[in-house]
Amino acid sequence: MQHQIPADKLGPRADAITGAVEACVHCGFCLPTCPTYGVLEEEMDSPRGRIFLMKEALEGKMSVSEVGEYVDRCLGCVACETSCPSGVRYGELVTPFRALLERERRRPFGERFMRTLALRTLPYPGRFRLAVRIGGLSRFLRPLLPARLRAMLDLLPEALPSTRVLPEQQPAVGKRRARVAFLAGCAQQVLAPRINWATLRVLARNGVEVVVPRDQGCCGALALHTGEEKQAAALARRNLDTFPDDVDAIVTNAAGCGSGMHEYPLLFRSTPDEARARDFASRVQDVSAFLDALGIIPPPPLKTPRRVAYHDACHLSHAQSVRAAPRRLLGSIGGVELVTPVDWEICCGSAGIYNIEQPEIAEQLGEKKVGNLRATGAGAIATGNIGCMTQMETHLKRQRVEIPVYHTMELLDEAYGGGIP
Repeated sequence: MQHQIPADKLGPRADAITGAVEACVHCGFCLPTCPTYGVLEEEMDSPRGRIFLMKEALEGKMSVSEVGEYVDRCLGCVACETSCPSGVRYGELVTPFRALLERERRRPFGERFMRTLALRTLPYPGRFRLAVRIGGLSRFLRPLLPARLRAMLDLLPEALPSTRVLPEQQPAVGKRRARVAFLAGCAQQVLAPRINWATLRVLARNGVEVVVPRDQGCCGALALHTGEEKQAAALARRNLDTFPDDVDAIVTNAAGCGSGMHEYPLLFRSTPDEARARDFASRVQDVSAFLDALGIIPPPPLKTPRRVAYHDACHLSHAQSVRAAPRRLLGSIGGVELVTPVDWEICCGSAGIYNIEQPEIAEQLGEKKVGNLRATGAGAIATGNIGCMTQMETHLKRQRVEIPVYHTMELLDEAYGGGIP
């Protein structure tokens, strides 16, 4: 029996969902910027195609089984929002629709297992660290594993870096210009803890005092963007309870986290937490946008000039409309020649757990992205999201190319000289 989604299940976010559906005029401007349409060349794997399918399902004209596979293949990169002349808020449609899908359908066991494994480990640094170590021991079984599990193993590093607990407070160097609270993130703490330390040092050198709330947790973006709404709400509520009000901003250095926290008002719409979710989201800024608005103290010029290719993380450039700020920050480093690859607006294929759930599409996107970055002739790559960094490093390694991938804050930290005096 085919399962349908009746319109009365839209709930408190009905206006956001119907607004996005009604705004789409099916003009097709989204097609060239949609990663899955570019790979599959299928109308129903484009934003306007998915909007049509979601509308049909919400009106009870199509079943979950007919619509679900197309919505699953969407990366949620919202590049379509950047290119849409009608201002369709596609993200406000696909995120709650995915939550509806997860409530209404029953996934096969293998899919449920992989989702549970990812969503019960990645948002929790301790569990994720243990999972990475177990995964390393399982590499010899790789040929026997299903494609999704092989894709997960391929993304894991051969060894984990050592970690240090971040201080609860990092004082500003010199005169204090601002005070912020910092989201430390989840997977990034395990895979690349150096990024957080570089971020604290760069902020301190620019006169920013940083508070790192000890009881903070995952932002919830991973669960939110895969339709696991209850988990997302629980994680988000923890941060609403934990982060202080007496700061100038809540700063994040991961594009996916910043995008997810900006969606807290949508997540808590028509609930007792809506007002404080809106207040919280209004104070969230990517670290590059915050520093650019504050006015960066120019670092010393590099002794050796470098050509750096900047990769626009989708949830920074499209979801948060932050493109110029990181470029201005990197451009403030004397000796850096900044270049942009062709098709900058196309997703690299990371997108949370997308490269685990849709490994074939993610692989094609990753290969193409790395090829475009290599074509710039750059000797280094900079970006603002740990998922993108992991994806690009994986594909560079497959292509046997040694080009280092940095977070924007790492290059600034290097220019400043590293440690805080």
